[in-house]
Amino acid sequence: MASDDVPLRDDLGKLVLRFTLGGLLLFHGVAKLRNGISWMSEPLGAFGLPMFVGYGVYIAEVASPFLLFLGVLTRAAGLIIAFDLFMAVLLVRRDGVFQISQRGGSWAIEIEAFFFLVAVAVFLLGSGRFAVRPSKGMLD
Repeated sequence: MASDDVPLRDDLGKLVLRFTLGGLLLFHGVAKLRNGISWMSEPLGAFGLPMFVGYGVYIAEVASPFLLFLGVLTRAAGLIIAFDLFMAVLLVRRDGVFQISQRGGSWAIEIEAFFFLVAVAVFLLGSGRFAVRPSKGMLD
């Protein structure tokens, strides 16, 4: 394959990462839109955080996926999603960090780790050329 195909493949890879992260995470956001987030009051309260902090999940799991689809503020969206997943593990799933799931022998927080690490990759890589506004800056 010609060496000038590499940038195209890199940009296609970035597009696949953006759509994978955004598409899969949006299901979680839609579920929260449909069912609410009142359940978050207890885990937030256990850390002394007010309930309004929980509404940030809508930015991370609904708005950020659309930014990823468009390739607008891609790095910022990746960072927001990574923070959301870090907080999800800290607030709700921290007991699973050192556990193996009884179903299939997987890491108990592997889905959270997957979302977190893909979000970090998107933050580091940016949008690529297949975007409404390709990444140029640190959070673009």
